[in-house]
Amino acid sequence: MAPVGGSGVHGGGAGGPLAGVRVVELAGIGPGPFAAMLLGDLGADVVRVDRPEPSPLGIEPAYDIANRNKRSVVVDLKAPEGPGQVLDLVARADLLIEGYRPGVAERLGVGPEACLARNPALVYGRMTGWGQHGPLAARAGHDIGYTAVAGVLGLVAPTAAVPADGSAAVPVDGSAVDPDGPPALPANLLGDYAGGSLYLVVGLLAALHHARATGAGQVVDAAIVDGAAHLTAVLQGLLAGGSWQDRRGVNLLDGGAPFYTVYPAADGGHLAVGALEPQFYAEFARLLELGPDAPGQWDTARWPELRARIATRFAGRTRAEWELVFAGSDACVEAVLTMRQSHAHEHLASRGTYVEVAGVVQPAPAPRFSATPGALRRPPARPGADTAEVARDWGAPSLAAGAAGPVEPVEPVGPAESAASAGPAAPARTPAPPTA
Repeated sequence: MAPVGGSGVHGGGAGGPLAGVRVVELAGIGPGPFAAMLLGDLGADVVRVDRPEPSPLGIEPAYDIANRNKRSVVVDLKAPEGPGQVLDLVARADLLIEGYRPGVAERLGVGPEACLARNPALVYGRMTGWGQHGPLAARAGHDIGYTAVAGVLGLVAPTAAVPADGSAAVPVDGSAVDPDGPPALPANLLGDYAGGSLYLVVGLLAALHHARATGAGQVVDAAIVDGAAHLTAVLQGLLAGGSWQDRRGVNLLDGGAPFYTVYPAADGGHLAVGALEPQFYAEFARLLELGPDAPGQWDTARWPELRARIATRFAGRTRAEWELVFAGSDACVEAVLTMRQSHAHEHLASRGTYVEVAGVVQPAPAPRFSATPGALRRPPARPGADTAEVARDWGAPSLAAGAAGPVEPVEPVGPAESAASAGPAAPARTPAPPTA
């Protein structure tokens, strides 16, 4: 994997479709920082307002990829001068991101009313799990709870193991899972980042378009429960039309179909099969050598038999051997890779999907633009390291007066700890909107 540039970071000049857009990010964890990172990847000038205390996650700044393409200042919002320092930035900003519980920003003196009074064209983005109103608005939460309530977590079914000899009993409805069993956990991608960060960014950019046309800013209430629910729009239509069962693991796209699911290979690796269309399924059946007596693709009554036959075939070779069989075909079969394995995948390597910066492998900016490409201009910001520079560039001298120095993290944990180190690894903590 080729590094980006000589030092791994592009120069600090402007670039990207959002060049010239100024963003204030009130430091948090999880979806807010990721949304700000995405804006920074696309060229925005993002200033992260860090707290005097170290991050509760204790991440070494060099590995905190969500803070790349940003600059950092440290402001104590509980100090008398703190709110004014942030408002000096707000006066020159286009967008603001905060992820406190409802009412906290107002108590700190940097809520929407105070900020819009200082800058009427500001777009004020609020990133929460439950939203700004409703019975659960004031409660703490995490991705797993938001997606559970939104009806998204219940869609994700674990794949059941099928013995190599195909003798396993599969549910009579032909599913690969127990529809009444517990749902699987897709990390915190569906809630925090898909239903949260990405919807916040869409809202911010839409409101920015309006603000530049009218001069009027507004508040964007981005709730993870709203975004996660919105992701199910197509499935809600299928459910209403009778084409989707309100159970996991029994539908066409959730593992219920034997030609759209995951199978283990002889070495314990897995293959993802997505042979939906008839022509792709025909190619899949040919290369897998299912045989002319195999049940038909849409003979749903015989799906358990078809699933067992497919499982038996896959169990006869290693994942690598099957990759060679399906290479270059339209059978829609791909190896299930780990994150580290995906770094070296031929297709991703050719596109530069992952890049290495200062020894840290990370996704390159996305999506791609033909005329104004995004870039990795800065490494993850060290809290407080850019205060003087931001005070100068943003014309906010109040920041430089008595500015706090960089904040050191608490017990940083790097991503490359030796697997042979003594003791079991500590469980990873899932980011969620902070509570102040």
